[in-house]
Amino acid sequence: MRNVAAALFRLEHNRDEQDMLEVLGTLVEWLKAPEQTGLRRAFVVWIRRVLLPNRAPGMELPEFNELQDLHEVHDMLAERIKQWPERWEEKGRQEGLQEGLQEGLQEGLQEGRQEGEQRGIEKTARNLIKLGVLSDEQIAEATGLTVTDVEGLREEGTH
Repeated sequence: MRNVAAALFRLEHNRDEQDMLEVLGTLVEWLKAPEQTGLRRAFVVWIRRVLLPNRAPGMELPEFNELQDLHEVHDMLAERIKQWPERWEEKGRQEGLQEGLQEGLQEGLQEGRQEGEQRGIEKTARNLIKLGVLSDEQIAEATGLTVTDVEGLREEGTH
């Protein structure tokens, strides 16, 4: 029974899918006696309700009553595990795309905000130039623009 408990621990903390299959194969061998049917079924229930939902969320599984025994679970997983890396890659691509879109949107909003602020500052400077009361240095100080920028805006207004 100590070996079964160790196998359960290894299943919960397996390094990779191959390790999980090896442990399941070992359990199939250890629990093949007819009097261990209840224990085999208990492992099947635990694998379906605890191990697989945590290890491979969204994995399609056959109907519960179709997997009556541990060796059937082992055989099914041996086949399905081959597909996991492809699904993880696709999920990673989707998450990366989503992150990229989100970052692009945030950058676009930030750039748009900055461009809008810059246009607003330049408009304020143009209005101050039109008033003709302040020097270029005073307008630059009031708006945060450089004197050269203010001079350029002044020249635009004369053309």
